Amino acid sequence: MTTPTLTSIQTQLEAFAKAREWDLYHSPKNIAMALTVEAAELLEIFQWKTQAESATLNERDQLAARHEIADVLLYLLTISRVLNIDILQAAQEKLELNARKYPVEKSKGNAKKYDQLDD
Repeated sequence: MTTPTLTSIQTQLEAFAKAREWDLYHSPKNIAMALTVEAAELLEIFQWKTQAESATLNERDQLAARHEIADVLLYLLTISRVLNIDILQAAQEKLELNARKYPVEKSKGNAKKYDQLDD
């Protein structure tokens, strides 16, 4: 089995949707809504767990997290295709923006938002 790439996953995902004629339903609004549902399903796995429990999931929860993370990724890839956004370029741009917003000398060791770093 070959190792999947982002491009191969995007190609498979697009073919999957086209074969089912789902592009009709893939408006940015619908995909964004579905994405938040999947993210909430991921969050539900951790609901009521302690910090330690959330870091050491049992086998069932680990598998559930794996599937929900995949769902989130697939919806992100779908919305990026629909909006014609290069997801890797967008991620690179955001990393560069975050590096400017959160300089190491101000951000190291704290979780403050960028607009509170000088407080």
